[in-house]
This record gives sequence, C-alpha cells and structure tokens, in this order.
Amino acid sequence: MTRIAFYGSSLLSSYWNGAATYYRGIIQALAAHGHHITFYEPDVYDRQANRDIDPPDWCDVVVYEGTPEALKRVAAEAAKADVVVKASGVGFEDDVLLREVMANAAPGALKIFWDVDAPATLAAMQANPDDVLRRMLPDQIDLVLTYGGGDPVIDAYRGLGARECVPIYNALDASTHHPVPPDPRFDCDLAFLGNRLPDREARVDQFFFAPARELPSLSFLLGGSGWDAGAVPENVRCLGHVRTADHNAFNVTPRVVLNIARESMAAIGFSPATRVFEAAGAGACLMTDYWEGIELFLKPGEEVLVARDGQDVTDCLRALPPGRDEAIGERARARILSEHTYAHRARQLDALLGERVRGAEAPA
Repeated sequence: MTRIAFYGSSLLSSYWNGAATYYRGIIQALAAHGHHITFYEPDVYDRQANRDIDPPDWCDVVVYEGTPEALKRVAAEAAKADVVVKASGVGFEDDVLLREVMANAAPGALKIFWDVDAPATLAAMQANPDDVLRRMLPDQIDLVLTYGGGDPVIDAYRGLGARECVPIYNALDASTHHPVPPDPRFDCDLAFLGNRLPDREARVDQFFFAPARELPSLSFLLGGSGWDAGAVPENVRCLGHVRTADHNAFNVTPRVVLNIARESMAAIGFSPATRVFEAAGAGACLMTDYWEGIELFLKPGEEVLVARDGQDVTDCLRALPPGRDEAIGERARARILSEHTYAHRARQLDALLGERVRGAEAPA
C-alpha cells in the first residue's frame, strides 16, 4: 500500500475552488487501486462553511487553520508518506507550503508538484527567475503532473528545468455526474456555469452575453460566484454559486450548455475544463469555445458543438433543429464513458506512481 500525502485547496468544498471535483474524481479512483491518501486543506475563503460533501471513506481529510503554525504542523506529516503531492493554488502561503512539504518529505519519497492552472504557474515562473517553484524544479521536485496542456505545457516545464511532466486530464466521475430528470429552476436555451475570473470576463462577454443581446427572445442562465446581476442582459438570469449536488440538473435541463475556457487555457489548448466532462456525462448538449485538441476528447459537430466566437454561438442557437441537442448529448456521454472517466485516469496514474515508487525503493 502506497501512502500519499496530498496538499491541495479543498476536497470537501467547491466554493471558490474549481479544482474540487477534479481532486475528488482522481483521488477516489486512485484509492480504488489500494493507495492510502490523506488530503490536507486549509480553512480559508469560507470553504469549510460551504462544504459540498462530508469527509469520504476513501480518503482521510485533515483541515488545518490558515496560520503559519498550523501549516508547519501539517507539512511535517509529509515525512510519513511514500508519495508527497503539493498542488498549485492551495490558497494560503503556497510558496511556504511548497518549501516546507518538500523539505519534510522522507529521503526516498516521490515528490510531486501537481499544477491545476499551468498557464498561470508557467507565466509566473517565466517572469521571475527567483520564483520558488522554478528554483526547486531541477533538484527538489521529481515529477510534475498537470491538469492538462499537452505538449506546450510539457515543453514549457522541461524548459524551466522539470525532470518530467505528465498531463493527467480532467475526466468524468460517472457515479457523481450522470443524467437526472430536468429541473424547472434551470430551464433555459443556453446555460453557462463558471466563477467570475479576470481572464474569463472578456470571453464570457463575447461568447455568452453578446449572443444574449442578439437573441432577446431566448432565455439564458448564468451560474457561478462573483457576477453582478445588475450588469447582465435582461434575458440572463443569475443564480450565484451552484452547489455540486445541483450540477446534474443544471446540465440536463437547458437546451444547450456552454463551456468557456479561460483565455490562458484556450491559448495553450489541450485543457478541457472539468465542466466539459461533467456536462457530457450528464448527457447535455455541450457547446464549447474553440481550443486546440478538442478532438482528442469529443468529436466536433457530432459529440460537441464548437464556437470560434460569439456569432457562432448565436448562429448555432438559431439553427439547432429539435432533437439534435439530445442526439449530441447521447453521443458525447457514450464517448466519455468509453475513454475519459476517472477510472481511466487512475489506471494511468497508478502505473506512473508504481513505476517511480518501485524505482526509488530499488537501491535500498
């Protein structure tokens, strides 16, 4: 049994924490391979007051106070693990946590940095030669795992000194995201779910608000935190934070569900958001903005609708014939179930970890 210490933003709460469902899917599926995982998360940003799940039976969860003293206490726990993982975007003293966790790791432990926002992390390292992660990559980090990014991210990490970089893409947890009956609360022609973020706003205006203005007779639904309900078109209804428990109904009920990549993710490509798999797993008719590599996950025109700009979104909504949305959703669900579940990702990751843990133990 491999003991894994995982330091991330939150497993228990998706509140201002887009990585939550990714962590849940990966860790639960990995635990099924016999690994014992302890997830350490700080009590910050009101996440613990907005939990989506109780502590699960497939992972131990340690919630620590957002203080330097508590951080050092949990970082010391890394010494007990065979594999030590520090994720990006934990939300409290990330640089300090990275240094402490890796310094406390046992001499033979596999030390991993898991990047759930590679464009932002790479930009920070490229702009600052003294960036903490950049200085640690060559000799203090054994392996970099990423949320996505394909060859562009792999090449960028290697160029900055990483020994090895492997994408572990988002996927579907079919036990959590699946078809459910429609819910009148989410009835609309086009729905988008995403928190308001600086490098997402302009693209949301282009791909979502502009079509809403062009199609005043259609209804649009906006879910996510941070949006100003008074500043959106009149036919856009703002829901605020949508609980994970409501995601299936949010995906199933609208005629079309829209995915909009953040600008940095779209520029790199090969970075499907968790929402892509959640929506497809529920059987939604998914429309996404264009990014390179879409066809690796879903076939454009048959399993997903692709829009290169807001006009494409508008034209598609006008032309989409009755019944085609359901057919697209059914094909997408079948493709994702056959190739892109967290069980698929866990098999990849289990083999990756097993090979490297065995390699580290061999000299001893």
